[in-house]
Amino acid sequence: MKKKKYYTVWEGKEPGIYSDWKDCERQVKGFEAARYKSFDSEAEAREAFLSPWTSFIKPRKASSQRAPKPAATGGLSSPLLESIAVDAACSGNPGVMEYRGVYTRTGEEIFHQGPFAAGSNNIGEFLALVHALAWLKQRNSSLTVYSDSVTALAWLRAGRAKTKLEATERNRPLFDLLSRAENWLKANRYNNPVLKWETTHWGEIPADFGRK
Repeated sequence: MKKKKYYTVWEGKEPGIYSDWKDCERQVKGFEAARYKSFDSEAEAREAFLSPWTSFIKPRKASSQRAPKPAATGGLSSPLLESIAVDAACSGNPGVMEYRGVYTRTGEEIFHQGPFAAGSNNIGEFLALVHALAWLKQRNSSLTVYSDSVTALAWLRAGRAKTKLEATERNRPLFDLLSRAENWLKANRYNNPVLKWETTHWGEIPADFGRK
């Protein structure tokens, strides 16, 4: 009996994970510069989908055809879709807070933490950034990370959360998580680009909770 395969499509009509070759073929056939690969398990295929295709496929040799225009990584023309976007939501300040990270191209949720009592949106945005960087480091991934929070990006550069929120018994788990995040930044280096999501030009960040 033929062993079942799973197919990761990074570049195609509809990027994603497919469990049938015919479904995969429909996404890549006739699509210029399609990028896809088969895997022996769904877990492997999903893990690969969250990494750059260049980690699994050798770049094609240069030809006489015109090279594709490089994707913008930090300009305002368009965001880099091979990336992770993070965001937080908080009902009140302080209030019930949660945060998450998604794959920018598809909106697929990668991680989601909370709800936490008596938190703040800035804390959630900061924790989301550190969580994304730690998640990527575990997987040796060089993906870019986007955040729409100027404050969280400043805290990340400083290596600590400069929050004015007071620690209480209610939010003790949240402050424990903050301490862990700051300690991770002290102990680890990362090479992932961390960029500002330009909401004015690109719309809401894909990780947005849609509660505005």
